Amino acid sequence: MEQIEWIRIAKPIDYAEMLAIMECKVDEVINGGTEAIFLLEHSDCYTGGTSANPEDILDTNIKIYQTGRGGKYTYHGLGQRVIYPILNLNKRGRDLKAYVRNLERWVINILAHYGLDCFAEPERIGIWTKSQGLEKKIAAIGIRVKKWVTFHGIAVNINTDLSKYNAIIPCGISDFGITSLQDF
Repeated sequence: MEQIEWIRIAKPIDYAEMLAIMECKVDEVINGGTEAIFLLEHSDCYTGGTSANPEDILDTNIKIYQTGRGGKYTYHGLGQRVIYPILNLNKRGRDLKAYVRNLERWVINILAHYGLDCFAEPERIGIWTKSQGLEKKIAAIGIRVKKWVTFHGIAVNINTDLSKYNAIIPCGISDFGITSLQDF
């Protein structure tokens, strides 16, 4: 397997700026360039995927971006690690469900390293854990592919201000809460 470039962006980056960087990298990979995994934090924003319902925005003055990724609305901001894998699935098998499940397993294994017991729920994309006996989402996944090259990705709440989620119905799921690694 070829080398993958790991790119850490140290300062919070505006979503629109990062989207432009991602799209350029996707085109590079389509044309035979090196795959990459970006690690970063965004400035405060909400993003809505292709199945986002405008009624899931409850009350906000934070910038909202409509995206081409899968999923509904989510929050991005400080204290949240965002991971954007730009990978060529032509080299790894063209199976989007397997790709998402692999992302889930990857994050579950990383969080287990920090002592957190997490799980994937087949009916709900993302990574879940139990807090005070209740299932809560700790990481969201929303992807897109272009010519079988992946982009967008994963958002893991580390020490995120969870009150920012109160202005939306995160991922369109109102029956479950959101949590962060700092809560454990």
